[in-house]
Amino acid sequence: MICQQCETRPATLHFTKIINGEKTEMHVCEQCASENGDTFSFSNQQGFSINNLLAGLLNLDPAVTENYKQQSQEVLSCPTCGMTYQKFAKIGRFGCADCYKTFERPLIPFLKRLHGGNYLHHGKIPARIASNLHLKKELQALRLNLKEYIEKEEFEKAAELRDHIRLLEKKMNESREEEA
Repeated sequence: MICQQCETRPATLHFTKIINGEKTEMHVCEQCASENGDTFSFSNQQGFSINNLLAGLLNLDPAVTENYKQQSQEVLSCPTCGMTYQKFAKIGRFGCADCYKTFERPLIPFLKRLHGGNYLHHGKIPARIASNLHLKKELQALRLNLKEYIEKEEFEKAAELRDHIRLLEKKMNESREEEA
């Protein structure tokens, strides 16, 4: 995407402003953003962009970075777009969707710090389907446990679990009938 102001450099900053319910998007390069005062600045320091902020956050803990460098002597790069982790840390943006999977391992410590110990996003479930979804997940886990009990020849526990699974399946079927 090209900068909307100078129309020559690539846009690295993307702003969305909502004023009185009207959404306006602006895509500008860092130079045009700094000329218009769209970068963040503190006291007498030079301004920095959101990309620089993210890149700085990625390098907060040198111990983590060094530990990762020691574990992987080869340069980690995305097979789809060729982005390296070092380049990502510098610019603060991935090159493509596959970068998320490629750089998952070195990002876990950063995400844990950013999200208070969690690094997986579980999302929210709409209320109307939440109960059935939870039941489906529980049934799936119980069926795995049932297989393990059968393999271990713990048939009494397996029978109890089978009965519990049947009860949950009946409950799920009843809730489906109520929705229909």
